[in-house]
Amino acid sequence: MIKLDDRDLKILAVLQQDGRIPKNQLAQRVHLSPTACWERLKRLEEAGVIEGYGARLSLPSLGSPAIIFMQVELASHRAEDFERFENAVGAIDEITECWAVGGGVDYFLKLVCKGVDAYQRKVDEMLAADIGLRRYYTYVVTKPVKNTDQIPASAFS
Repeated sequence: MIKLDDRDLKILAVLQQDGRIPKNQLAQRVHLSPTACWERLKRLEEAGVIEGYGARLSLPSLGSPAIIFMQVELASHRAEDFERFENAVGAIDEITECWAVGGGVDYFLKLVCKGVDAYQRKVDEMLAADIGLRRYYTYVVTKPVKNTDQIPASAFS
């Protein structure tokens, strides 16, 4: 694990807000010279702290696809069962997030589909593929309340 100082944390906070900020402006915002800022940025990227850069898309501008959360229980709990399920999930584009969890269920999935009908077809495909699904529960998002990928500074300091 890489040791992060206050300047590194500030760089990360700025980049989470604006991943396209020009490097000179980033240096100014974190009170570093462009060279020093560039060196820190490269170190953070090479250490894997920064995994990549991307664009946040507006779902309403794309036709308001359905966002659905799925709670999943597997039929069996051997290592190969988890591996089979996780490999299958990795190949399904509509599944944008998958979290293995402890407790009464095995996974929480987030799916983005054209609509509820498209979601149900995807579930039917998953059941037919025999990937170990025992039981699932569906939660259709009715409105976004808070949606961010940003990690709060308090979590990594």
